[in-house]
Amino acid sequence: MNAKLLLDMGERAAWTGAQAAVGLVAVEVADLPVWWAAPAALVLAAGKGWVAGRLGRKGTASTLPAAADPASRVV
Repeated sequence: MNAKLLLDMGERAAWTGAQAAVGLVAVEVADLPVWWAAPAALVLAAGKGWVAGRLGRKGTASTLPAAADPASRVV
């Protein structure tokens, strides 16, 4: 595997873990059943993608720098 792919996989795994953790904390604090963590994490993932798409490089939802993102064209 190349370094860009590993970095991309690591970024995705880290964001997924963070979103799941925040979802679990949110439902625990709100005293909701634990199954609500999945929809909470889904909302967080959609929000992260929306924000990254507007603040990051246009056309991607990645938070990686352009040089490290496999979706970015290197010319």
